[in-house]
This record gives sequence, structure tokens and C-alpha cells, in this order.
Amino acid sequence: MNDPYETTESHLDRLLGRALNSFDLPDTTVDRLGTALTHASSLHSSHHSAALHRTTYRHTYLLADGSSVTLWELVHNSGRDGAECHELYAEEAEARLAASRLRGSRPERLGTVLAPGLAAGTGTDTGPHTGFDADLDDELDAGLELAGRLLATPPVAPARTYVPDDSADHARRLLRRAENPDRPGEETARRLRSAFAHHISQALGRPCPGDGRDAGFTLYEHAFLLLDGTELSLWEVEHTATPDGRHMCEVYADERTARGAMELRARVR
Repeated sequence: MNDPYETTESHLDRLLGRALNSFDLPDTTVDRLGTALTHASSLHSSHHSAALHRTTYRHTYLLADGSSVTLWELVHNSGRDGAECHELYAEEAEARLAASRLRGSRPERLGTVLAPGLAAGTGTDTGPHTGFDADLDDELDAGLELAGRLLATPPVAPARTYVPDDSADHARRLLRRAENPDRPGEETARRLRSAFAHHISQALGRPCPGDGRDAGFTLYEHAFLLLDGTELSLWEVEHTATPDGRHMCEVYADERTARGAMELRARVR
């Protein structure tokens, strides 16, 4: 899909230049992309049938301030006479919803998707719907449900600020010092070898008094940005709830398991 020698600037210019709806992207997003240092592109999903070819790509850009921006590119053949069309979205939910609206027919123009037998401008179904794939119907329902949840959900917290700083080595050292036998295994370690930026945040810190001595617990999230554009987090529990009060590090693959381990340590120490 991409030229391995293409610069990030050229890649971004090409992406924005061919998208039919690039003018719909938020101005703040486009402005931030002007500071992109590097990028990674990956195939997110694909559907191919006799009537419709549809592919979604994820493009993630690392910016000069250490943060990242992701664009979702939808490529499909629903243009006039089956011409290939490109669309860009700043949110995955928007791309999913746009993909679910591609119903296998080839409309007169992009943005007016007509089912077979649906008269343009009337909104009336004049014939049976035929040739629809079941997975497209399911995806439409899922897309509409997702859109409803997004409208009813409060805004999420701001995106993390990633720092490119020997992130793969940081992940390796974190897993190596973990003492719990159920720490993430080789598959996680293999994925983290492609980490090129990371962000560390403290999720919880508290003392736990009892038995004449205090034990401290701290929970950290180590979030990694991988070369394929995905994110992966490790949850580190640092504590002194050991028989001799020494410092101990444990690492878990998800927050729920990490918090459960903290509660268990606090009870049995």
C-alpha cells in the first residue's frame, strides 16, 4: 500500500489530496498533523463481494510534541461506474458508520447511497432489497448502535502524550523486573518489540497500615504506541507488602487484574 521510502509529509499530502471529504476533517486535527514526524499504516478491516469492495486503513502519526493523531481511511468502489473512492475520518466510529452505509449498490454520487429499487429523492422503497450480504446488515446495525452510544456518552479524557524514548527497551526491562508468575508472556513481549513511544501515568497510590507496619501500593499504567498504529498497556503494581518489607514489582496485562492483585496482597500480608 505504501512506499517504504515515502516521507511522512508526502504520505500525508497524498492521503489528504485523494480523500473526497478531507475538507470535513477538523481544522485542529489538520493543523496538528503539520508537525508529524513519522507514521505507521495498517489494514484495519476489509470486505469484498461481487458488488462491493471496501477496505479501511488506520494511519497513525507521531507529532513533534510526543502526542499522536490517527486518521481512518475508507476505500471503496461505490463511485460512478465503480470508481475507487477514498474518504478520511478522525474517529473510528465515523469510519465504521460510513462503511456500514455502503450497501453494495453504486449510487449516482458519493453520499447518496441508494438501495436497489429505491427511487432517488423519494425516500420510498419501490422494490425488494436483493444482493445484500448478511455481514453488512450486521455492521450497519452495529454502526448505528455505536453512534447512539457515542451520543449518549460524555466526552472521554484527552489523548495520551507519547514520548519516543527507547520504548521497546523500557517494555523489556519492565517485564524482566516483574516477579509475579502470571506476568504477560512471550506474545506480549514480542508485540512490544515494535514499541516506538510510550506514556507512563500513575493510576493509584496509597499506604496500607496494619500489623505494626505500613505497606505502600502504587499502580502505574505503561501505555505503548506500536509501529502498526495500535496501543498496548501494561499495568505495574509496586508495593512493599512482602514478609520482609522489601520493594516488589508485579506486572499485569489489564487494570482489573492488577487491582485485584493489590487487594489480595493487602489482605494476606
